[in-house]
Amino acid sequence: QVQLVEPGGGLVQPGGSLRLSCAASGFTFGKYPMSWLRQAPGKGNEWVSSISSEGTSTIYADPVKGRFTISRDNAKNILYLQMNSLQPDDTGVYYCEEGWYTTEPRGKGTLVTVSS
Repeated sequence: QVQLVEPGGGLVQPGGSLRLSCAASGFTFGKYPMSWLRQAPGKGNEWVSSISSEGTSTIYADPVKGRFTISRDNAKNILYLQMNSLQPDDTGVYYCEEGWYTTEPRGKGTLVTVSS
């Protein structure tokens, strides 16, 4: 049974930083590309970033390019998202999911609120 648990959200001021993590289990994590996606209040799901199975290739949506960094630790089955220079538009529930350009999450996500 696939489980994706995303702790690490919270309230941060504009310009601040936050690192999200995603603990994966129930599948061979290191064999699959992984993605982060988010849902802003009142909006649909938005793909944020993806990383290859070995972590050697990454890609980002334009709104987060240069501010967010996706990474993974295959030995620990954990996916990360380092978020810098956060803006109010980054507010939303963040999810991790298996695959490239994923927009349909299975986990519960974690809420990130960027506000002063």
